[in-house]
Amino acid sequence: MAFVISGKELAAAKKAAMTTEVENLKEKYGRVPHLAVILIGEDAGSVSYVKGKEKACLELGIKNTTIRKPSSITEKELLEIIYKLNKDAFVDGILVQLPLPRHINQTSVINSIQVDKDVDGFHPLNVASLYLKQPGIVPCTPKGIIEMLDSIHYDLEGKKACVIGRSNIVGMPVAKLLLDRNATVTVVHSKSNHIDQITKEADVLIAAVGKPRFVTSDMVKDGAVVIDVGVNRDSVTNKLCGDVDFEQVVLKASYISKVPGGVGPMTISCLMENTIECFLKHMEEKND
Repeated sequence: MAFVISGKELAAAKKAAMTTEVENLKEKYGRVPHLAVILIGEDAGSVSYVKGKEKACLELGIKNTTIRKPSSITEKELLEIIYKLNKDAFVDGILVQLPLPRHINQTSVINSIQVDKDVDGFHPLNVASLYLKQPGIVPCTPKGIIEMLDSIHYDLEGKKACVIGRSNIVGMPVAKLLLDRNATVTVVHSKSNHIDQITKEADVLIAAVGKPRFVTSDMVKDGAVVIDVGVNRDSVTNKLCGDVDFEQVVLKASYISKVPGGVGPMTISCLMENTIECFLKHMEEKND
């Protein structure tokens, strides 16, 4: 039976430390970090995620501004909002909740966010910094995954790691972070052959494919560490579930994360951490 890595508990500990840090920042600089979130439309998942971010800001004492716009907004109008936030010296972080309506070019929107306010770490210059091992904002979910592995004192050096999914948001950046820890990394995806043969050789398996219970026990090596990134709805119960068949895989793995309560809370806590990081950079630049 695997030990369940509780992202909820790890995130709570991080939040407690950040709450104290924010109080100290207010005393030192006269203001707190400020995160601006733009929500387009009424997608249920997006609305839920934004509420989670608002709640985290409230808990930590971080200022939050959520700008809600209808899905009919034009790309030009959205870019104008981002331009104003870029110019606002009292806004430290900008996040545009994805996905966006089809008529809006996601790449153009991401690229328009000022790189030192890009709390998601999606701007091309932050992506470049990640791959060049230079200072920059690290994407929240991959950052949280590595912290979950660190929490169990797992030494990745020399281990075989497999990432299922090659998105720019999770799959590719977490593969790079695993490489930076000297793991031997394989990324499998929709065009890969014999995925199950590859996954069951992995010491560490990261599932970020977006398919309910895609990873079954026969795809997992005995004693593997399994991190489930998926957030899906069960077609029968309508309850949240991950990309991993938890009930079966928990019997085979040594460590596993669960959905909900796993990667999700860590993603939000890392977003708060990135917001504080952006704030501190702005304060340092102001005082130079």
